[in-house]
Amino acid sequence: MEANASRQSLGLSVIIITKNEASRIGECLASVQFADEIIVLDGCSTDATAEIARAHGAQVHQAADWPGFGPQKNRALALATQPWVLSIDADERVTPELQAEIVQTLAEPAYDGYQIARLSEFCGKKIHHSGWWPDYVVRLFRRELGAFDDVPVHEQVLVRGRVGKLKSWFLHFPFDDLAALVTKINRYSSDAAQMMSLKGRRVGVFGLIKHSVWTFIRIYVLRRGFLDGRHGFVLAVTAASGSFLRYSKLMFLNEAHPISQPVGVNEVNQSAQSRSVQPSPERSTSK
Repeated sequence: MEANASRQSLGLSVIIITKNEASRIGECLASVQFADEIIVLDGCSTDATAEIARAHGAQVHQAADWPGFGPQKNRALALATQPWVLSIDADERVTPELQAEIVQTLAEPAYDGYQIARLSEFCGKKIHHSGWWPDYVVRLFRRELGAFDDVPVHEQVLVRGRVGKLKSWFLHFPFDDLAALVTKINRYSSDAAQMMSLKGRRVGVFGLIKHSVWTFIRIYVLRRGFLDGRHGFVLAVTAASGSFLRYSKLMFLNEAHPISQPVGVNEVNQSAQSRSVQPSPERSTSK
């Protein structure tokens, strides 16, 4: 981080977890060079992710196992040394406007954590509806007062203190194409089904149909996905398909374990209670 040595410290660490992100990590890191330190926790990528990160001045650490998104981000958080932390994903970019607002905010912070909106792009189109915008997520927080919940997917930052909102936003490029979206939906649906099963959730055929239909209506009608044109229609259908897959997988897990007990819920709850934190409203629909 030699380029930052000549300016006053912001007291800011940037943390990123990666796995084979060579095509995207460079632009992400270029957008956060204003930070005092950049920490990349890499899942032993087989591409040039680690080399690109080091070339951008990041501290690169390796983790051979995969405990899930929440635990992995907590590992990265544990490596941070500055009073404030900005968590960013490899498919996100800090705009110049957001950088300026972060710098101004950290000069006189009024809150202990901040939500930041994400403007996502799908197949070449910025999505302004469909539940994808503004997609607020807590990503900027005091290191000693924040942590991620220990869940394998759809993790959120838990902050012990007051949470505000920034006016500027991330740019978010979650999927290179429709095939990438379908692949991620399949993977995430498996993780979500497993997590629901561990919590004792059960579902039948009627339930999975109900959830799927409701997902389409919520995204395409209530969240005005129709205003995003054909992109909005595709997003609504794929979201409904993801819901169908998630609950179908849960249904078959129920059948495999007919007297499933909510194993693992106490561990998650105890972890959160031990930190005495309050959940942020983070819920990414386009991650």
